[in-house]
Amino acid sequence: MRSPRLLSLRLRLLLLTAALLLAGLSLVSVVATDQLRRYQLDRLDTQLRSFTTLLAQAPAIGLDDPMGTASLAVTDPALGLIGTPYLAYLDAAGAVVRGVHSSRLAEAALPAGSALRGVPTSGTAVDLDAADGSSRWRAVAGPTAGRDGTVVAAAPLAEIDATAARLRATTMISGAALLVLLTAAGWYALGRGLRPLRRIEHTAAAIASGDLSRRVPVVAAPGTEIGHLATSLNVMLGQLERAFAERAASEARMRTFVSDVSHELRTPLFVIKGSAQLNRMGALAERADVDEAMHRIDREATRLTALTEDLLLLAQLDDASEGHLDRTPMDLRTLATDAGHDLRALDPSRAVGLTGPGGDGPPGPAPVHADEARLRQIVANLVGNAAAHTPPGTPVRIGVGTAEGRAVLEVADEGPGMTAEHAGRVFDRFYRTDRSRSRSGGANAGLGLAIARSLARAHDGDVELETALGEGACFRLTLPLPDRS
Repeated sequence: MRSPRLLSLRLRLLLLTAALLLAGLSLVSVVATDQLRRYQLDRLDTQLRSFTTLLAQAPAIGLDDPMGTASLAVTDPALGLIGTPYLAYLDAAGAVVRGVHSSRLAEAALPAGSALRGVPTSGTAVDLDAADGSSRWRAVAGPTAGRDGTVVAAAPLAEIDATAARLRATTMISGAALLVLLTAAGWYALGRGLRPLRRIEHTAAAIASGDLSRRVPVVAAPGTEIGHLATSLNVMLGQLERAFAERAASEARMRTFVSDVSHELRTPLFVIKGSAQLNRMGALAERADVDEAMHRIDREATRLTALTEDLLLLAQLDDASEGHLDRTPMDLRTLATDAGHDLRALDPSRAVGLTGPGGDGPPGPAPVHADEARLRQIVANLVGNAAAHTPPGTPVRIGVGTAEGRAVLEVADEGPGMTAEHAGRVFDRFYRTDRSRSRSGGANAGLGLAIARSLARAHDGDVELETALGEGACFRLTLPLPDRS
């Protein structure tokens, strides 16, 4: 026999329904047969009691007048008509004085005299066995009037048993036919009802084969169980598709990151290794050549150190940015003023202006609760970016104050600006708008703006960019104002 787990849901539901239906039909058959039998027995008992009472009031009919042939000719059909084919009179000792029965019954098929003596005279009906055991009888007894004795009226139970048997057979046959019809109808109905689940199964199989864009079709009303299931599955599939897409994008970014890191590390390492090999081979005969090689090694080692520190900082910010901040109250105006001095020192020919946010009015207060050293690192990256990517002498404006409920510090230049494509990727790690730019110095590794944004977000702020080709660029640092409660 197949295990229930190997059966389909459709077949299991059908078997369960058929079993419940069979149990219900069986129960109905038993109850109906029992109720019919009780009804017939009650009716027979009433007839027997009535007839016994009548005969007990007129005992002379049975005792004083012997029944001849003419009398039997009248009595015999009368017994069949009243449904009491056996009458017996018992004396005080319990012996059968006279018995009258239908001519259709043999003497051996009647109840024995010993059985008749056991019938209570209170009118309670009892079941008796025939003398030959071939049938069962129902008997009622009552005392006779005017003399000591008992009259017993009895009727066979064969007709009642036959009626109950016919009803039982009828209910079994009709129940079996009904069970077959309802099972066939149930098989068809379950097939239609489970069709949406099969469509969901096919969709799941397609998704399992790699088609994450598939969705469960709308196979039922949203308020139904299958409708809820389809909706939940579609939400889950959308989340899975996004998760896989993000995973693929993350893996692509990781591959790009590893490639960029390898590329950034390879150049200084080759310079250091090449200079060291030249020295070991004795190719640097002059003191000036040795000094130049040591200078190159020191420069590249400094670049490696700066790159390594930047990568370590980014890793720390990705892991737990808040834990690396030492927050204190401060004002962004201090950083803005120092940034202006740094720009003038880098390029005295630049015109550096200090204004409010957006260039409106004088600089305003911008209190924050932040790590000053990290904010200086952000501003240094923004200032260095403006100095590196604009021609010498290009004017730069530094705005500071509050706007829209946040502290703002912005560095805006009038340089060449960027296209939308470059602006969308300028905060990516190792991204450069000009790949041909010299890589001397750690600031050109393409990590400065990525570090600036990561540090800003660690402070619950952000670094934003507004730019257009030929219209300059404005990098804006925004931070939350301190809680005054």
